[in-house]
Amino acid sequence: MDIFLILIGLVFLILGIIGSFLPVLPGPLTSWIGLLLLYMTKIIPLDWTFLGITLAIAAFIWGFDYFIPAIGTKHFGGTKYGVYGTTIGLIIGLLSPIPFGMLLGAFFGAFFGELIHDSKDTDRALKASFGAFVGFLASATIKFSIAAVYLVLFLGKVWEYKSEFF
Repeated sequence: MDIFLILIGLVFLILGIIGSFLPVLPGPLTSWIGLLLLYMTKIIPLDWTFLGITLAIAAFIWGFDYFIPAIGTKHFGGTKYGVYGTTIGLIIGLLSPIPFGMLLGAFFGAFFGELIHDSKDTDRALKASFGAFVGFLASATIKFSIAAVYLVLFLGKVWEYKSEFF
């Protein structure tokens, strides 16, 4: 049963890393579930402090993730239309077969959202789309970093107790 929990935990950690770039999966929270599954094994002693701190970090990043692209768009002069366009563009980009579709979707979504708001000001729309793009990259980088750290913590703990597992 312990090996099964480790394997499922590893799957959740990999999904967490993938979720760092997909708006559908909450990356760090998904990775945290992998850590939780590891600590549910009989071999590794339960550490509520560690799980609590890592959960708090994952929840904070998950909540803050909704504001980062919006902050980028607003910082570069965008409106709520640009923020909505960014979100719609991310979803369309996710579903598209184009490489880097999410990045392009965020950029063009913000651009077209701003053009809907004011069709005459293409310079401002372009600037706001760049802000959305930067916000998305910042958000993805933060989520990926946390998910990668959780994977390293997971693998370190498995390595520490490897003789008892195998």
